[in-house]
Amino acid sequence: MKRTMLIVPALLMAAGCSSDKPQPAQKAGPATAGVMMAENRKHPLAKYLELAGFRLLEQGQGKLTVKFGVVNHSDADVADLGMKVSLKPVTAKPEDPPFCTFSTKVASLGPQEIAAATGECATTLRVYELPDWQFIRASFEITSPTP
Repeated sequence: MKRTMLIVPALLMAAGCSSDKPQPAQKAGPATAGVMMAENRKHPLAKYLELAGFRLLEQGQGKLTVKFGVVNHSDADVADLGMKVSLKPVTAKPEDPPFCTFSTKVASLGPQEIAAATGECATTLRVYELPDWQFIRASFEITSPTP
């Protein structure tokens, strides 16, 4: 009985000390990581393509290989897709130059399909100085097929 008398007040004190006030939700920042933007917005395919999953591999000092996926969000086949891709850190200002620019081609990309793509570029940075995959923003310009 004495034991119960000690436990009940302890539980009441613990319940009284807990906060019933809802905690304000933390504001989420803009989701800019991995965002790609088409520079040639007039091209009819631009709004249907997404570049994602960037992997940066150093092939020697000053030589960088970039592996990524190209996603076709349309219901149309895309053949002989050519793009000029530029990579910047998400913290870069619009006037900052990209740390890597390259051209790539995807031979065939079916409706709602993902295809692997690669590109190579020269850079003055070492791979450990480059941003991690989640901090890369890609912009691209479609060079082929012509609209």
